[in-house]
Amino acid sequence: MTTARLGKILAAVLISMGAGVASAQNMSVGVSADVTSIDPHYHLYSPNQNIADHVFGRLIERNDKLRMLPGLALSWAAIDELTWEFKLRPGVKFHDGSPFTAEDVAFSIQRVPNIKDSPGGFSVYTKEIAEVQVVDPLTVRFKTARPYPLLPNDMAVVHILSKKNATGANSSDFNSGKAAIGTGPYKLAKYSRGDRVELTRNEDYWGKKPFAKNLTFKILTNDAARVAALLSNDIQMMDAVPVADLKRLSNSPDLAVVQSASTRLVFLYLDVARDQSPFVTDRDGKPLPGNPLKDVRVREAISRLIDREMIRSRVMEGASRPAAQPMIPGLVGYSEALKVTGPDVEGAKKLLAEAGLPNGFGITLHGTNNRYVQDDQILQTLAQMLGRGGISVKVEAQPAAVFFPRNNRGDYSVSMSGWVPDTAEASSPLRALLATRNKDKGLGAFNSGGYSNAKVDALLDKAMATLGDAERDKLLQQATELAMRDFAIIPLHHQVNVWGARKNVRLAGRAEERTYAFDAIVQP
Repeated sequence: MTTARLGKILAAVLISMGAGVASAQNMSVGVSADVTSIDPHYHLYSPNQNIADHVFGRLIERNDKLRMLPGLALSWAAIDELTWEFKLRPGVKFHDGSPFTAEDVAFSIQRVPNIKDSPGGFSVYTKEIAEVQVVDPLTVRFKTARPYPLLPNDMAVVHILSKKNATGANSSDFNSGKAAIGTGPYKLAKYSRGDRVELTRNEDYWGKKPFAKNLTFKILTNDAARVAALLSNDIQMMDAVPVADLKRLSNSPDLAVVQSASTRLVFLYLDVARDQSPFVTDRDGKPLPGNPLKDVRVREAISRLIDREMIRSRVMEGASRPAAQPMIPGLVGYSEALKVTGPDVEGAKKLLAEAGLPNGFGITLHGTNNRYVQDDQILQTLAQMLGRGGISVKVEAQPAAVFFPRNNRGDYSVSMSGWVPDTAEASSPLRALLATRNKDKGLGAFNSGGYSNAKVDALLDKAMATLGDAERDKLLQQATELAMRDFAIIPLHHQVNVWGARKNVRLAGRAEERTYAFDAIVQP
């Protein structure tokens, strides 16, 4: 291709994307949630993971349908009941030019459980590994204390770091760029919390080279600002299209809208552990002698008061799917026995009366106002729904940066949160949200309600060591059914993911909500 011809093509791209702000040189993406750290092991938080996926690599990657694909590992296999062997991709280099080897894998896995001050880390995905053996520069073995068939699923979550650059590094070293040396398609240029993440293309990337040389993720937590930026072509892609703007953007001749079913569960945590819960009162705001949320009848009453279909149709304007369990159909651990039921106000009142609360009680409902689609509106709607059953609700919506650290500590009585099963099967929510907290085993790291059920724990433990896929699926279903019938958490819905983009930008909608700019195709 001649230089003149190439110049014409690039000029066409520039004009079609508008105002000179997007070209083969530059692209900007508007994201709805702040990035709290560049350290990919610091916080198990989807916005952080999305950036990490651009900068770092994993042994196993997933496509947009969550199917596992070779990443930094070309192949993996169980060579005996207690050993998994991974063959690594040759010729891969870190951003500083140093070679990627099995030593980097061993270092990364060993680093995960030792992160200080993490608001919720990744140790749940490394605790089953008893030993990491470096066989040669391109072969690594993971020894487990028991048969563990889910190890590949776990390795599709954890990012691999440079031992040379990350040894002794803390999260601020990653945020400054000093330790943020990965193998991914982009290099970190600058991180400004609350504002933007600037990346430059890794010209030596082992995989497909991304379109844009310079990529900027702009933190635009305000829905109106994000939409305005897309319309003005200040950004060329955006996540979390507000439901109120969906029709307008879909009808625009200059824009494209992409939708995808999501694995993101939005749900309620309930404080089921403490005898006195900090944000539970009688209807007059006075302390109660006990914690009514410990009574399963009260938890069921709360669930019965929720009209999930109304939330779907009116609040989410169709961009959700009512849920009765963490998993979506088609994924391992989904139970056909758990069905979404409609609201039952009278049944809820009866349950509250049986629990000794004929006049109801009061709660403060905590949640975010800038993290999930329509989160603030959902909180207000829930307050009205619970009020019909005699539960007086005060809503306290907070920025995600304030809410999540406190929620993960279990500071609240009732809170609304979300979860994406990174392993694409039911052990993820069971291990993280529903298992009894056990730091040594890495279980219950996000169990903010303090739920504990020995039968659920036993089923989960057995499932994680079961080699047969069908039997493991059955055990995970049974554990899920027990926890859901115990109303350990109260599922509301699975979101529908919606992205917006300029008309000539093609991107794949991903079930786990990631916005992969490195996979975007830009057409002249």
